[in-house]
Amino acid sequence: MSKKSLSAIPGVDTVLDALDDIDCPRPLLLAIVREHLSALRKARSIPAFEQIAGDIRDRVAAFVRARLQPVINATGVIIHTNLGRAPMSAEAVAAVAAVGGGYSNLELDLDSGKRGGRSAAVKRKLALLCGAESATVVNNNAAALILILRHFCTAARPEVIVSRGELVQIGGGFRIPDILESSGAVLREVGTTNRTDAADYEAVIGERTAMILKVHRSNFFMDGFVASPATGELAAIAKKKRVPLVEDLGSGAMVATDQLAAVEHEPTPGDALKRGVQLVCFSGDKLFGGPQAGVIAGRKRLVSSLEKEPLYRALRCDKLILAALEATADTYLRSLQTGGLPELPVVRMMSQSVAELEARANKLIAALAGIFVSSLGVTARCRRAARRLNSPRPCAWCARPLSGMFPANLFASTCGPCFPGRTNCCPACCSP
Repeated sequence: MSKKSLSAIPGVDTVLDALDDIDCPRPLLLAIVREHLSALRKARSIPAFEQIAGDIRDRVAAFVRARLQPVINATGVIIHTNLGRAPMSAEAVAAVAAVGGGYSNLELDLDSGKRGGRSAAVKRKLALLCGAESATVVNNNAAALILILRHFCTAARPEVIVSRGELVQIGGGFRIPDILESSGAVLREVGTTNRTDAADYEAVIGERTAMILKVHRSNFFMDGFVASPATGELAAIAKKKRVPLVEDLGSGAMVATDQLAAVEHEPTPGDALKRGVQLVCFSGDKLFGGPQAGVIAGRKRLVSSLEKEPLYRALRCDKLILAALEATADTYLRSLQTGGLPELPVVRMMSQSVAELEARANKLIAALAGIFVSSLGVTARCRRAARRLNSPRPCAWCARPLSGMFPANLFASTCGPCFPGRTNCCPACCSP
């Protein structure tokens, strides 16, 4: 680019003056302006000043929208990783505010006035909930699994036995084999993708075996010509061969999910430990309904040895997570006392009937009636839906007028063009 063309690039101060009305911290705005103007130096041509200012406004707006903020979950998925997983209870949020807003007895024994152990109370409560001898907490379930693997796998015993049908991938592209490899463990696969028998495990246990790992398929299921040994069978083999049996439950259900709604029963930590598993680990921010954390529960001897690992300190939780986790555990313990369901958003949403959901949906339809569609913020996938909703034609399925019925961006995740045969229909009728 010629020097004459480069001279057409406005100065930083000139652009900042033109964007003075933007509600954005000055250092951030300055960084975005400099970055944009620097990119223009490599462009083939320099646009008009108005376009430059407009492009920077768009970049700032996109950056501001990316900040962590509340959103409406209209996906129909209760535990949605992209939307922050489980909403916490009001008590958990209040506990975080109370502890985070001042000083706390995080590592202080209030009776002696001396340094105390971190999170002793919440660990005791979690052990009680899980029906375990002991429990501990790290910052997420992947960290819990890595800590367990690092402890049990040694140079002499590096092998971890896992069924091929349980080599799952969790959110964000993380895979169980990758987690094992990062911990230094050697993966020993047994069985096939669809069928694994107890004899498959027993046949490969040897001097190099560190542990048997059972992974619960919490985010998918297999049906048809499939088989896998019961947890009790694996526990008997592990006891006979003197190797630890660890189960990664993932979701962390504490109540009978099949009694809440028409869903499969999710095994609880108590279920697994009663069947002979020596250690279980699970997430705190899924079906447990608390903050992001990795809970490990089981034999006291094993839990204590995990806490002595040097890696444990790097993975431990801070005071805010511990406060929210303890408040959530308290909610479960109170429900055991009263015999009712725990007052947690996740449990409440799971226990709602179809009739209750339909009544809520009808209230939303009535509340949104007369709100005109704005194309602002509507994704490319939903622009067609936005045009359809602004059409004077009635819904082809319920005959209601489409014009101005709903803000299309509210239904961005379930817009009608995805379903063949459903044309000119309103969002209320736009479902598979």
